[in-house]
Amino acid sequence: MPIRLTLLLTAALLGTATAQTSTQADSSAQNAAPAQTAEENAAQTRSLADKARATYPKGSASIDQPLWKQAADAAERAVKQAPNNPEYLRLRAQIYTEVGFWKQAELGWNAYFKAGQPSEAERGQAAFVQYNLGYAAYKRNLMDQAAKFFAGCTELDPRNADCVGWSARTALEAGNYAQADKLYGQALTLKPNDKTLAYFRDLSGRAGRYGPAATRAFSRAFEDLDAGRKEKALEGFQEAAHTAANFAEAWRQAGKLALELGNAQAAATAYQGVSTLPEASAADRFNLALAQEGVQYGLNAVKTFREAYAKYAAGQKDAAAIGFQAAATQNPKYAKAWAWLGRVRYEAKDYPGATEAYGQAVQLDPNDKSSAYYLKLAQQGK
Repeated sequence: MPIRLTLLLTAALLGTATAQTSTQADSSAQNAAPAQTAEENAAQTRSLADKARATYPKGSASIDQPLWKQAADAAERAVKQAPNNPEYLRLRAQIYTEVGFWKQAELGWNAYFKAGQPSEAERGQAAFVQYNLGYAAYKRNLMDQAAKFFAGCTELDPRNADCVGWSARTALEAGNYAQADKLYGQALTLKPNDKTLAYFRDLSGRAGRYGPAATRAFSRAFEDLDAGRKEKALEGFQEAAHTAANFAEAWRQAGKLALELGNAQAAATAYQGVSTLPEASAADRFNLALAQEGVQYGLNAVKTFREAYAKYAAGQKDAAAIGFQAAATQNPKYAKAWAWLGRVRYEAKDYPGATEAYGQAVQLDPNDKSSAYYLKLAQQGK
């Protein structure tokens, strides 16, 4: 068949197919259901939200979950159809707030506030959104943004101690110590028994001595500690202490956390740092000795020994003997543990046991005259 005729036939067939497709589309359009009204979309939003709450675990709401995504889409359609309807605007804002889609929630509440008269509860929901936006900015170290969001949270809900407290925290880290002190005072008025607020208000009064860099490092370390990130928190407290050597609380927190983590060397360094300052306490010096001994013999062995000693002092000598034995087992080179094990055995008239323990103590520390003396007595059985 000639090429020209082939092309003509092909074109004719395509034209026929196109016409058939167009006819089918027109027929489908005629049979399609009419679009939902704004009220129907709002009702669908509520229904889908109720179904989502019943379907997904409590507290897990997310825009990525299909039912919540469908609910948000239905709310958007309702608002698009009736953009000035306060009920639909509020519904959309509440959906985004519940799923934690904070930026969309903020836009949603702003639109609702322009169209309606928000209740105290609704202002509280909008404040919650501002708080979460502020905390997200804080975690990204966007301090100006964080301060703005926390201030917005406080404006919407002046009685929200969390908003006021975090406004104070951002002021503190920015070096605005007077403002921080004032805000912490306001937060404590709202939440007078909050130990963290009281702790940081006290810090804000002294922060000028340490400078913004050390204060910021300390604040971030405290946040990491609250979140359970202990290793990172230790690094932050160490940074604060090394940035401002007079920062007693930074040294102290670093030492306390290092002991908790079993890091005897870091604890010794930290408590040595605080022990040189006027603020050093008897507890600091006690912990310094503990850490230094821990470097030599291991923290577990030293802690076990000290617990045993406390039992001995309380008259619980059988329990003390078990503890001294455990400490000596954890580190067989721990002369003091052997010496005290010898003592409790000697006092119990267990002379063979005392001879064994004192013998180990003298072998490890030939200069221990007390152990050498009682070793001879134990060997003589008297």
